[in-house]
Amino acid sequence: MEIPTWVKPGIVGGVIGAIVITIIGFNANWVVSTSTAAEMADDQGKEVVIAALAPICVAQFKTQTPTNQTAQLAALKQESSYKRDDFVVDQGWATMPGSEKPTKEIADACADQLMKLTE
Repeated sequence: MEIPTWVKPGIVGGVIGAIVITIIGFNANWVVSTSTAAEMADDQGKEVVIAALAPICVAQFKTQTPTNQTAQLAALKQESSYKRDDFVVDQGWATMPGSEKPTKEIADACADQLMKLTE
């Protein structure tokens, strides 16, 4: 049996096309490995948890008297933007109920939400 001459270029083109599509797919994140997918899912989970816990931090801030709230917001506004999470941690608002220590990520999200109250 004789193979037609057009088959070889077709096979070579198909193999090269598959390689190119694979390279583009991985580089454009159309296709990801299992470890990358797990890492992406972990990051998304952390973001959701932080978004859910930041309002608790704000609620802990709001347990203060209105006078204290105003003073604390003024002090928070005076802090530089990269130190606001430290201010929230120092006040104890980022320590979630049932937890012994604060979380910096929650403090950062909380500081952002508290800054919106100053506007």
